[in-house]
Amino acid sequence: MELVPICLASPLLLWMAYSDLRYMRIPNWLVLGLVAIFLISMPFLPRDSVVSRLFTASLVFVICGFAFAVGFFGGGDAKVLPALILLVPSETLQFFGLVFSGSMMIGLGFVVAVQMVPQARNSRWLGIRAQGMFPMGVSISIAGLVHPFAVSYAI
Repeated sequence: MELVPICLASPLLLWMAYSDLRYMRIPNWLVLGLVAIFLISMPFLPRDSVVSRLFTASLVFVICGFAFAVGFFGGGDAKVLPALILLVPSETLQFFGLVFSGSMMIGLGFVVAVQMVPQARNSRWLGIRAQGMFPMGVSISIAGLVHPFAVSYAI
């Protein structure tokens, strides 16, 4: 039951990956959609889980805010990661960290490999064309999409 909210977010996560790769933007409505899924799910989740998710998301928000302030994250990345953390069951947070780390390597590897193609410089996709920038929404999306399956497989 606790993985249902993150599964419900799948369409939003797919759109986020597309939007960040295509435009290097994560729309605010997408972040609000993730928060709305959490708010709607709250009555069906154990109270301890809700409190833990809120605490963890608050902590991630502060860390991401700092990362944004020093230029490490884009604004959309800094907003969407805490919103996604609201959907991750507290018992699986450490596992999510592993999945997120792997998705960062996959996303970075994909973008770097595509950027090495000579035609990439002429691409209309900003996430592919931008040198020295990484559309982290792709990796955040991968982590959110893979996490429920990885948890189910690991258990």
